[in-house]
Amino acid sequence: MKYVDEFRDAALARRYAEAIARMTTRPWTLMEICGGQTHSIVRHGIDQLLPEGVTLLHGPGCPVCVTPAESIDAAVAIAGDPGVIFCSFGDMLRVPGHDGSLLAARARGADVRMVYSPLDALEIARETPDRQVVFFAIGFETTAPATAMTVVQAARDGVANFSLLVSHVLVPPAIEALLSAPDNRVQGFLAAGHVCTIMGYWQYEPIADRFGVPIVVTGFEPIDLLQGLYQCIRQLEDGRAEVENPYSRLVRREGNRTAQDLLRRVFVVQTQRWRGIGDIAESGFGLAPEFAHFDAGRRFGYATVAPERPSECLSGEVLRGLRKPVECPAFGTRCTPERPLGATMVSSEGACAAYYRYRRPVAVPA
Repeated sequence: MKYVDEFRDAALARRYAEAIARMTTRPWTLMEICGGQTHSIVRHGIDQLLPEGVTLLHGPGCPVCVTPAESIDAAVAIAGDPGVIFCSFGDMLRVPGHDGSLLAARARGADVRMVYSPLDALEIARETPDRQVVFFAIGFETTAPATAMTVVQAARDGVANFSLLVSHVLVPPAIEALLSAPDNRVQGFLAAGHVCTIMGYWQYEPIADRFGVPIVVTGFEPIDLLQGLYQCIRQLEDGRAEVENPYSRLVRREGNRTAQDLLRRVFVVQTQRWRGIGDIAESGFGLAPEFAHFDAGRRFGYATVAPERPSECLSGEVLRGLRKPVECPAFGTRCTPERPLGATMVSSEGACAAYYRYRRPVAVPA
């Protein structure tokens, strides 16, 4: 247990690891659904503390990674308009689409700016009324309320030169899609605590019932993850399939009702394409009719409907839990953070980036 001593509470971590080993009687395959959890697991070697036969797969819980290539293409095309200031979170700038990245567009002269929130983009729109300002709105239910609040403010203040390219995605339909796939191996999930802080966990209860899989809401600290793994394996060993919430210091079953009301006002739920997975029904947000005039795709006449093109990148299989990053022939050679083939190597929450940073073999000088 060489990694245990790195934890803030090494004694408790050791007890959880030992308890998991004692109660495990057969192989189990679990998946954490959040990219932030993936990085914590890989960084601290939590998967290496588990008994032989217990496998952790890494799910599509990185919003940058699941943003489809055609949405990147739309962003690049819109950013290329000389009358546009295109604003995005930093991780998205280097994600490749079929026709390059936003960073490449900026190198060609496009006015592409990194921002830390949609409110930053709205402020730029206020300061430059002679330019169209577009914000690339990505993320799970966690970041969607900030986007919704910004849209409401833009409408209230009459900021006519502001719009959004929306690519927000929802977690529960993705879990259902993974469990419904013929090649599914997942027997239990660790749910993302920050998403459940906003949306609650009641939506997971029918999924657990329908598919017979336990779902445990967890945080991001090593102890949170070990506790979640313990409770998930305990359910599997007991033959139970329930939703449990050991992250109760932040998460309530009903979630944040104020944030949910705001989301329902600004967005409608629609089919969304996920990179490497395909179209998932009712898995994304689009702007509601009241706010449709803030839709950048509509404003600039760009529809993101192109099919995915073949690629050497195997990130789709990584996102579905079918491969580990190190099982990709291009990992660490033709695909690196400096020259990524796919989004999972670019994003700070991507599984490939986590393995490259924490699990890549280091050459020993002769």
